[in-house]
Amino acid sequence: MLYLPCEQLDMLSKYIGAHSEDGTLKLNKIGGTEWAKSKSRVKGAAKEMARELIALYAARTRLPGYAFARDDEYQEEFEADFPYEETDGQTVASYEVKEDMEKSHPMDRLLCGDVGFGKTEVAMRAAFKAAMNNKQVAILVPTTILAMQHFQSFSARMRGFPVNIDLVCRFRTPKQQKETLKRVSE
Repeated sequence: MLYLPCEQLDMLSKYIGAHSEDGTLKLNKIGGTEWAKSKSRVKGAAKEMARELIALYAARTRLPGYAFARDDEYQEEFEADFPYEETDGQTVASYEVKEDMEKSHPMDRLLCGDVGFGKTEVAMRAAFKAAMNNKQVAILVPTTILAMQHFQSFSARMRGFPVNIDLVCRFRTPKQQKETLKRVSE
């Protein structure tokens, strides 16, 4: 039996991992030999994953990358054109992403947050910075609807700036997709 203080009840949740639905999940007694073996295997796997990640990040820091130029008047104008009030998190994330882009090693950053908290604007600012440094930008999304939404958002937001935006998705004809990919390769 495992005792847990009432004020920590939120730490309990139903297991929804592997084999939780098919009835083949095997439970072990806490403190038993099978539990100790499982715990040992998981610790070993976690240590191995940590070693791999450390090696990966060490290798990435040694790779040369492209250092983007510091913000210029186009970037400032683009950011000032944002039609909404920035959140504190958005301001910090945008600053940190652009700071990473200005370093001479590959950027490795994950931007995550709830819906409606400005991740797209942070991505637009980074994409705009890249475009102003004569780099191409590709935004990959999981659904066609999201691709259309981002295409419309990016197009509207970057209207009036020297940036070309296009879309490849199933709503475009094969000819349109081919033309877009040709322009990208050129």
